[in-house]
Amino acid sequence: MSDMTYIRTREGWLYLAVVLDLFSRRVIGWSIGRRMTAELVMDALLMAVWRRKPPAKVLIH
Repeated sequence: MSDMTYIRTREGWLYLAVVLDLFSRRVIGWSIGRRMTAELVMDALLMAVWRRKPPAKVLIH
């Protein structure tokens, strides 16, 4: 599962993209940035794939 949210900080708003493993409920990928972009989401997805190294196709919800 993936989601995106925003976080207010002293320096302004930051956007957080997160990828969760639905079985373990653990964060397996994340990315944070100043703008909500497709690159932010892709970075989180790529981190998740890199960390898990799936042997077959994966399903993103």
